[in-house]
Amino acid sequence: MEGRTVSTGKFLVCARGTAARHLILALMTTTALGGVLALPSPSLAQQAAPAPGAAQTMAFALPAQSLPAALDAFARQTGWQIGYSADLAAGRSSRPVSGSMTPAQALDTLLSGTGVGYRTTGTGSATLVPAPTGDVTMLAPVSVTASTSAGSGSGNITITREDLERKNPSDLRDVFSGEPTIRVGSSVPMSQKVYVNGVEETNLAVTIDGSRQNNKVFHHNGTTLIDPALLKVARVDAGVAPADAGPGALAGSIAYETKDASDFLASDGVGAFGKTTFNTNGSGLTTNLAGFGRHQGLEALGTVTYGKGGKYTAGNGRKVDGTETDVVSGLGKAAVQTESGHRFQASYERVYDDAPRPFRANIGSLAGRPAWEPRVRDYSLDRQNMVFTYTDALPTELWNPKLVLAYGRTDVETPIFTRPVGSSTVPGSYPGKGATSSFNGKLENTFGFRIGTVTTGTDFYVDRANYRDRTMTATERARNNGLYGQARLEPMERLRLSFGLRGDRQTFEGTTGREWTNHGLSHNLSGEFDLLPRYLTAKAGVSRGWGGVQLAENYIMNPAWNYGAGPRPVTAYNSTAGLEARYEGFTAEGRIFRTKLDDARAARFAATSATLARDVRSEGYELGLGYAWTNGFIRAKYADIDVKIDGLPADSDTGTYLATPIGQVFTVGGAHTVQSWNLTFGADVEFVLDYDKVQAGQRPLKGYQTANLFVEHRLPEHANLALRLDVRNLFDETYADRATYGQEFGTVTPLYQPGRAFLLSASAQF
Repeated sequence: MEGRTVSTGKFLVCARGTAARHLILALMTTTALGGVLALPSPSLAQQAAPAPGAAQTMAFALPAQSLPAALDAFARQTGWQIGYSADLAAGRSSRPVSGSMTPAQALDTLLSGTGVGYRTTGTGSATLVPAPTGDVTMLAPVSVTASTSAGSGSGNITITREDLERKNPSDLRDVFSGEPTIRVGSSVPMSQKVYVNGVEETNLAVTIDGSRQNNKVFHHNGTTLIDPALLKVARVDAGVAPADAGPGALAGSIAYETKDASDFLASDGVGAFGKTTFNTNGSGLTTNLAGFGRHQGLEALGTVTYGKGGKYTAGNGRKVDGTETDVVSGLGKAAVQTESGHRFQASYERVYDDAPRPFRANIGSLAGRPAWEPRVRDYSLDRQNMVFTYTDALPTELWNPKLVLAYGRTDVETPIFTRPVGSSTVPGSYPGKGATSSFNGKLENTFGFRIGTVTTGTDFYVDRANYRDRTMTATERARNNGLYGQARLEPMERLRLSFGLRGDRQTFEGTTGREWTNHGLSHNLSGEFDLLPRYLTAKAGVSRGWGGVQLAENYIMNPAWNYGAGPRPVTAYNSTAGLEARYEGFTAEGRIFRTKLDDARAARFAATSATLARDVRSEGYELGLGYAWTNGFIRAKYADIDVKIDGLPADSDTGTYLATPIGQVFTVGGAHTVQSWNLTFGADVEFVLDYDKVQAGQRPLKGYQTANLFVEHRLPEHANLALRLDVRNLFDETYADRATYGQEFGTVTPLYQPGRAFLLSASAQF
């Protein structure tokens, strides 16, 4: 039987013949059944030990193609040697690999769903092996990713599948834990908002499975409610974003990607997954169930999450009103791939939260309000996302297309209370309903060249914002068409460049029906240069973003608004620079950044406030230090972020849908696997320092410290069953996340985070 080795160096690894393949498979099976444990992962690869330089991130842009061709390209870029038999790779197609990651992560992605796994055999070398089937699961070592991409300056953060499984997140705050430049305000998922470098997420291009999110409904609600159980990966471009990230990437982009059948199945078959988590703080029970299957080019996945629980208790021992758990979410995906490589996929995702919440859902309470105003009121938040995608799984260098058509919608309904009439003490009420929607899509092609790729395409969106109650109806609309191109090149061995340009033409329609048309250009340039190959890399990026006219929040829209000459389009300027050093498992990194938004819309209900706009500036720096070993890691990060609005220190009220004060944040986290005990344990600690850069008359923001622990065990006799214990807020700290609304104001009791909580989880895959 013919063997093959892909090599760019002198050391060759070659797996030949049936006997060798059977031996490798037997060793893999024996090791897995013998109790090798790391974080539960659908990854097929088990790595004996990371090679020197394996933790070094690289910018990959490998299209889906025949597996031998993909391995050739991977080896040329990384210098790895890949040994395999010709029969094993024949007739198989790789997955596309795009973004910044380590070579091991790139090989994981490239082989995902092919029915082929690998085992590292030395320094930068690996042997391909058949993927295990049945109950045998290959488990990846503990890993942590916060990679930097040449496509995004030095501010790219990727929360990988392995990161999510290690974190066991129950909300977005858990998803981004350990990243001091990403803050998530509020403690209730339906009112959480994400801030990147202090800038609110509505000033970033946010997508779910490629679908643009337009969710500026109500400032007391969250912006993008998403169930972490559905997530496969979350990518953040902080500041500098590429042109193909989509329109409106003013201060960067956030891309969420949900799971599909290939994340559970390596080859044809059917299966099921179940996970239940009990939270002692509030007696909440959340269950996630999934079923999936693959057969001769057909794929299907269905998953549902149901959570129910009572109020949680803050660190001060008091129950927090309006914090019950009552959420239902689901995801359905179906795909078909023809023998010629045409792949069609459709998905439908929905999250529904319906429970009494604080009267202002992101605030604990507000002093000085009328006595008849209730402390809580019913809120329902319903977000749904439908996406159709076409790709070619067997592209050529000049033909690698992608078509996306999507529709997303978020509805919020809550009662509007009115003053009691006469001697009555009972207020009146009527329902208020807000809805935002986006019909959007793109058509692009990625051209492959010897030194990299160039992606060109066109995209569009039709966004709508509407509010209605018994007293009024108001609607704003925006239509946008864009053309873009983004090059990702490696013109020389030590240099990686990314640069792009996009042009947008937008028509904005106000609540009065009058229209304004504007157009603008966005551009970006970023790169990496290896000052000392394998050891020291310099990174930098700059960009200008044009975002058109931003739609107003639904609950403050006014049909009587006077737009005058019309709202001004918002523009942004970003810059970042940094260094990353690596040596035998150690990493040290630092970067500085700055984001400036001009004419960011901040409309209010008053008839003269339709065109109110503000200028935002965020600047600061981030430092990081880490060490990774075969079965674990430890990492520390520190960030200092200063945010100003119209030249004054930012506050969370003026900064609604704009920005929020952050200050100094320090995080430490780590995890380790004891293979002989089938045990993984870890911890993360966060220190947020006092912040006194506030405006006159406002209160300084109090600092806090919080710690979380976890331990996970996979039963040796049941390799598909995992048991886990999390301890959240170990020291029972009374605090609100720094990005939570209202901590500068004496009249506001912020929405405190839960006090000490124990989470007991059990999961199984069949």
